[in-house]
Amino acid sequence: MSLKEKFEAAVAESKILPERPDNATMLQLYALYKQATTGDVEGTRPGFTDMIARAKFDAWEGFKGTASEAAMQQYIDLVEELKDA
Repeated sequence: MSLKEKFEAAVAESKILPERPDNATMLQLYALYKQATTGDVEGTRPGFTDMIARAKFDAWEGFKGTASEAAMQQYIDLVEELKDA
């Protein structure tokens, strides 16, 4: 199974986890997914009035410079940890 196939399987599994992860973990999943599929964050940071978009932007920006393949592997590893928890 290729890394891309494992990543796609992990994305599907993340939607059916036994328990919903906490907000920090959800942001990490979001950021890793975006880094793996889109690359580095672009644009301006959302204003303080949009706290959710700002948190997502900040989380994604934390992975800036991470290669797509590395982000995929980190996402897979995180989903595996969540499944075992």
